[in-house]
Formats: sequence, C-alpha cells, structure tokens
Amino acid sequence: MNRREFLKTAGLGAIALSATAMLPGGLQAAEAIGTAGSKSGKPNIIFILSDDVGLGEIGCFGSDHYKTPKIDALAKSGVRYDQCFSQPLCGPSRCQIMTGRYAFRTGMTSNQSGAVPRPANEIMMPKMLKPAGYVTAQVGKWSQLQLEPSEWGFDEYLRFNGSGKYWAQQDPNYTLNGKKMPLGDKYLPDVMHEFLIDFITRHKDQPFYVHYAMSHIHGPIMRTPDSVAKSDHYEDNISYMDKLVGKLVDELDRLKLRDNTLIIFVGDNGTAPPHGDTSTVRGKRLSGQKGTMLEGGSRVPMIVSWPGTTPAGKVSKDLIDFSDYFPTFAALAGAKAPSDRPIDGHDFSPQIKGKTGKPREWVYVELNGRWYARSQGWKLTRDGELFDMSDAPFVEKPIATDTTDPKAIAGRKELQAVLDKLNPAAGKQKIMPAPNKQKRQKQKRKNKNKLAPATP
Repeated sequence: MNRREFLKTAGLGAIALSATAMLPGGLQAAEAIGTAGSKSGKPNIIFILSDDVGLGEIGCFGSDHYKTPKIDALAKSGVRYDQCFSQPLCGPSRCQIMTGRYAFRTGMTSNQSGAVPRPANEIMMPKMLKPAGYVTAQVGKWSQLQLEPSEWGFDEYLRFNGSGKYWAQQDPNYTLNGKKMPLGDKYLPDVMHEFLIDFITRHKDQPFYVHYAMSHIHGPIMRTPDSVAKSDHYEDNISYMDKLVGKLVDELDRLKLRDNTLIIFVGDNGTAPPHGDTSTVRGKRLSGQKGTMLEGGSRVPMIVSWPGTTPAGKVSKDLIDFSDYFPTFAALAGAKAPSDRPIDGHDFSPQIKGKTGKPREWVYVELNGRWYARSQGWKLTRDGELFDMSDAPFVEKPIATDTTDPKAIAGRKELQAVLDKLNPAAGKQKIMPAPNKQKRQKQKRKNKNKLAPATP
C-alpha cells in the first residue's frame, strides 16, 4: 500500500497528504538521517509490545486454550525466551523498556507516576538511536508516559489514549503526528497496521526503529472484524493479534526487508484478570497475574527473530529483564548509550547473534513500593521473604527464615547483595494509591469541603 492509499484508508483526507509538514522536524529531516538501509549493515528493529499478553495466551509457550500459528512461526524462525520478566503493570514496563533504567531511578514506579520522567532527566530509545542513523516511529498505545512521542524523540507517530482501544464508540479520534484524526468506522488496530506498513515502505532504504504498542489484548474485550455471532471475543482478539503479526512479517518479505529486520515480540505484563483461570499452560494455572508481585504478573512471552542471524527454533532459558532492550539495541545499532547515568540493562546482542554472551544472573521487579530480585532458582522480596522458584511459574514455595538448607542460605545471600547494591528505597519512591482508591479519596475530600464551615 502506498502513502496516498494509506492516508485515504485512515480517513485523513487531502490535508494529510501534506503530512510531511506535520512530522517533528519535517520528514525531509528524518530522511536526511541516512539512506543506507541494509547497506549500512545495521538491522531494522521492530519491537512489538502486546498488551496484557501472558504465557497462557501464546501457543508456543504452552497455551492450553489459544492458538497463535503466526506468532508460533515467528518463534520457529528465531529464539523463544522462556524467562523474560517485565514489570507487573504497563506504565512501569514501558518506561523501563524505553530508558533501560529501573523504576526507582526514573520515578515511574506505578501507572499513576507517569508525570515524573521528563525529557530533561531521561533519554529514551529514539534519541539514542537517531544519531546512529535510524529513523523512528511509535505506533499505538502511549498513555501513562506523559507528553507526545515526538517530545521523546520519535520522528513519526500514531497513538491513542488509554488502553484497549479498538472502535470509535470508545474514542472517536486517534492522534497522528500531533493532529487528532477521526477513526470513523475503521478498526483502530488495522489503522495502526497500515500506518506501520506505510512508514516501513517509505523508509525501506534506511535503518528504522519502530515501537509497535498493540491494542491487543487489553480490555475491554470487544468484537474484532473477524468475530462471528456467539464467538469467544477474548479468543477472537488473540487470533486477530496473531493475524496482524503475520501480516507484518508478510509485508517485510514482500519489501525484501525480512533478512535485515530484527523482530521482537513480547508482552508488557502478565495475563489480566479475570482470564488467569483460563490462560493455563500445559494444564496448570500460573502463580499470580497482572498487577501482582507473583510470577504470573511479570513473566511474559518473548520471541526474537532475525533470519540468518538468530538461531532458528531455539529455546533459551537466559534471564531477560525489560531494562535489557536499551543497551542491546544500542549495541546492534552502533549507537552510544548515555554514560552520565546508570543503565541497568545487560546487552544480550551476542545471544541474538547465536553466541553464548554473558547471561544475567538475576532480574529485578518493582511496583509501587514493592520489589524483589529473582535468580534462576530463588526470589527475595523487599520484606526478606525467600521463595524456591524451582516449580515456577506455577508454584512459589516459601522458605522459612531459619532454614538450614545451604542452597537456600546461599540464594538469600546472593539476592540480598543485589538488593543492597540497588538500594531502591533511596530512589524516586512516591507510593501512589490505586486508581479506585484515588477516586474515593478525592470524593471524600469533596464531601469534607462541602461540610466545612466557610472561612471568615
């Protein structure tokens, strides 16, 4: 699909045909970054961030109830990572991806603390990659993080507010490069896909980075264009997400870009309630779900595919932390990561290229004043609770503080050293009440003010 066809499909009208003028700095400036594309030796990077997708929604990760043949095929063409850890909610996860820094450093410790990170004190992925010759785009969800994507460095973007947006009845508009556009009768995930393909087509001769934040499968769970009467809409949404991933891969093949494009597919946090009971893996329910500090809150599916570079059909047990994408993409792009601040991520680009690399020994998870460090075998919380994780992600076995098991004692010692070194309590910690509690407190204050006597 060419640019004019996309603009027509998206309902942008004749004004949008001059969309170059809407781009931050102008499209010409973005195109002037480089025209080498595959000739540069730098891979295109497409980061697909699915929403509320846990292990139990993806076929190749052992889902009992849902089929994802296109995503499974992506895994067969690359590496499936079985131990990737996000944060338990979307806002902190997305900030960690973009900055390579833990929540207590950025202040993005909850979905309600998105106003803390600012371009003046944080550098996000596009600003790091652009000096290395990359043109960048953001597609989809951009909510808890404040400001427009362009203010964080993206050249182009199509975003929507909130989560789980699909049809105009939820929100009649989306934002394209700073301008509100009517959705009309279009299905927003389809509009996002067409924008993505248009961007890739226009920039196929230069290296590009795309942060593709899908609507699927965040609630409210609504019908898709493929839904039929009495179908299971949750299953429909998983299938449509899978379909969009397949269409993207097909377009890359058509444009002869597939062999020079790194695709990462990952969930932003675990399965959302109330779907934890049905999103089982090999007959078992995961421990916890989205929003919890249990395994099911943060252990997410991750697939890395770069034909001819990543080993095909491999399953990796390496620990992956959401801070790791930042230094990894820097290494692959030949970009320079900031040296004036701590970057918590570990570069796993050697593993992407089929080498052993130096897998990390632990991951760190934090949400709103709670945190833990986790190794392959153990998990230690802020409050000193130790868990045996040998049966994870299904069971987390608590270990008594007075245990005499030498392995447990060693596990506690190692993880305590990690938490002591990180010292999250000394970071940017602003504990935020849950959204419903915030509303109750606000209403309580209103009622109190109504009853208060007038100031003389």
